[in-house]
Amino acid sequence: MNDNQLLRYSRHILLEQIGIEGQQKITEAKVLIIGAGGLGSPAALYLASAGVGSLTLVDNDVVDLTNLQRQILHTTERVGMAKVLSGRAALQQINPDVHVIALQERAQDQRLEELIQQADIVLDCCDNFSTRHAVNAACVKYQIPLVSGAAIAFDGQISVFDTRNTESPCYACLFPPDQKFEEVLCSSMGVFAPLVGIIGTMQAAEALKLIMQTGQSLQGRLLLLDAMSMEWTTIGMKKNPRCPVCGEQH
Repeated sequence: MNDNQLLRYSRHILLEQIGIEGQQKITEAKVLIIGAGGLGSPAALYLASAGVGSLTLVDNDVVDLTNLQRQILHTTERVGMAKVLSGRAALQQINPDVHVIALQERAQDQRLEELIQQADIVLDCCDNFSTRHAVNAACVKYQIPLVSGAAIAFDGQISVFDTRNTESPCYACLFPPDQKFEEVLCSSMGVFAPLVGIIGTMQAAEALKLIMQTGQSLQGRLLLLDAMSMEWTTIGMKKNPRCPVCGEQH
């Protein structure tokens, strides 16, 4: 790191759990964020401000006026712009040292696997089960840690799935892909603006801890937030040996 970076990240470096070595790991990390909306916005902002070396944003949508109530990467002036381009502009204003790759696409199949293979950490900030399962399957296949978040109305959840540890469950252990879950979208149900900020910021925190290999991650634990009462519930999770994605037959 140069002198300017040492000054920029000095409040991290002062923490004995991080120091210069931990900050160096952050500046060398490659993070993939799927979704540049409510969760992806705070996650990307904090990862960029922390100095993550390379951030790849993947989203095929454009900024809409209804997004601005909670998607803090974007501004009124950028309504109609691709979210990933709007996001890149915001992140580069915060930290020009961060290399931001903006991909306006709905990454699927081989393309999704290609992107995940190149990442050190993946943040799932999308809003549908099919994408979550596809991201999870690729992360399991290539043993890339996954930080998964979700939020709707006043309810949020977050966990870490890190199958580099053979005892770790994956997303499919928790939500089997062959079971039908009702898709609930913000456009029909609404979402409390600060809720996505809370969950997205926690996703950034978990990603940074994984990058630095410090602290205890949320692997094996699902945190649920009821923002109406501001109460957290922790649910323990175990690997499902019959999981169709990470089970013993695989």
